[in-house]
Amino acid sequence: MSRSELHGLTAVVTGGASGIGLATAQLLAARGARVACLDLTPKQVPEPLVGIRADVTDDTEVRAAVEEAARVLGGIDILVNNAGIGAQGTIEDNSDDEWHRVLDVNVVGIVRVTRAALPHLRRSAHAAVVNTCSIAATAGLPQRALYSATKGAVLALTRASAADLVHDGIRVNCVNPGTVDTPWVGRLLDRADDPEAERAALEARQPMGRLVTADEVAAAVAHLASPLAASTTGTDLAVDGGMHGLRIRPRA
Repeated sequence: MSRSELHGLTAVVTGGASGIGLATAQLLAARGARVACLDLTPKQVPEPLVGIRADVTDDTEVRAAVEEAARVLGGIDILVNNAGIGAQGTIEDNSDDEWHRVLDVNVVGIVRVTRAALPHLRRSAHAAVVNTCSIAATAGLPQRALYSATKGAVLALTRASAADLVHDGIRVNCVNPGTVDTPWVGRLLDRADDPEAERAALEARQPMGRLVTADEVAAAVAHLASPLAASTTGTDLAVDGGMHGLRIRPRA
């Protein structure tokens, strides 16, 4: 892909201050886009990215942040809904309050940001929305009931939104990462009784035998966001080391 394929386009990335969001924002900028990162901690966003404070659970704050991003950037062509939080446990382990909290961030947060951005996206000739989903939407993972439910909702929301917005010229897709080597996964490993054994188990369940990198997910997002993918909408792109579809034999 060309370093200038996104030249003249503008992008908003939620959760853009770290992990997949930051890797995505930096790659979009490297390919020529002007990028604003909406995050709870915008001050740590490096230049040339623009950091804007936004809590995706607060509709008023979301609308103000999106309008600020559109003003600073001169419009919005690309929206990457990446902000999200994790949850562990079976269906018995999470309280109603935690269910509401995680759904509010991971699902309704996407609704709030996309809804606020739609007037700007409708004015774009290259409008694209990319949602960060997860392998948890398509594979049954242990101790991830709540998280999986939210990501299943993101996958369904992506497809429904793609159908609703196709005649507006807005493409909507999502990426389904496997286990990604991010600060959040690092914190989970730190809390494990045996962090090294837990990391080895996470690596082993992905057929390629390693964790996915944030840069690899960012590359998939950039592809879906690019005008080069102009005929791709309503699609989920797995970046999971083959986890969703491969059934390989253990190494001898």
